[in-house]
Amino acid sequence: MKIARNIAMAVFAAATVFSVVGCSSTPTKESAGEYIDDAALTTKVKASIFNEPTLKSTEINVETYKGVVQLSGFVAQPADITKAGEVARGVNGVKSVKNDIRVK
Repeated sequence: MKIARNIAMAVFAAATVFSVVGCSSTPTKESAGEYIDDAALTTKVKASIFNEPTLKSTEINVETYKGVVQLSGFVAQPADITKAGEVARGVNGVKSVKNDIRVK
């Protein structure tokens, strides 16, 4: 009976270790939780840009990886590049912004 209990505990411990390792991230791969957080952050940044009346949000693309937001696309005025970056930085949870927006 004692052996069966020890085996069961070992199996449980191994399963726990494998499940934790399976959810961890690496420098090139996000964990499931980070992916969900980034998707939510992307949505928040897109909404903030959409709600900014001076920006045409249909021409600005937003991608997020581990809290770093990348903006790309085209705008009509150089000031719009700066404004989009400011709006993105203002969203709670954004670690940094890489602004690759270009003027048409």
